[in-house]
Amino acid sequence: MNDEAFHLTPVDARRYDFGSALRGYDKTRVDQFRDQVADELERLSRVNQELEAKAKGFHEQLRAFRERDKALNDALISAQQLRAETREQADREAQLILREARAEGERLLEETRSEVRRLQIDIDALERARRNYLAQMRSMAERQLAELQSAETASAAPARPKPEEGDEEHPPVKSPSWLDANVRAE
Repeated sequence: MNDEAFHLTPVDARRYDFGSALRGYDKTRVDQFRDQVADELERLSRVNQELEAKAKGFHEQLRAFRERDKALNDALISAQQLRAETREQADREAQLILREARAEGERLLEETRSEVRRLQIDIDALERARRNYLAQMRSMAERQLAELQSAETASAAPARPKPEEGDEEHPPVKSPSWLDANVRAE
């Protein structure tokens, strides 16, 4: 007998007629047994329905869990990809910032070097101007010292005779006013 070909329901068990035979089974006991079999079939049918309902619920839960598992795996993969992309982006931005900072540092360094060169040129020019000024001051001081010495020599020497005709007359050398004031004070 195949399970699919034979389906016995509680109603089938109650309505089945065994027929009567001479000296057959006790009809009361057969009816009692038939009622017990029908009750057991009803109970088993209910249990089977409950189990099928639970199995269906479990299958639904399993399907939902598999969908959640797939969604979680997809989310995990997406999060890992996002993390990798974010890290790569952060690395690219860091490299860009470093390049920009180095370029800015080089630019500032070059500006500073240029400024130092310009200031060195200015310092050299000021040093030349100072040396020229000192040389001019020395030359002027030497001229004035020579004029002082010549004025002292002229005041210590006798008066010169008037030039004769034919001699060229040299105009007197005029001494500076501060020198004249000092000579008169002596």
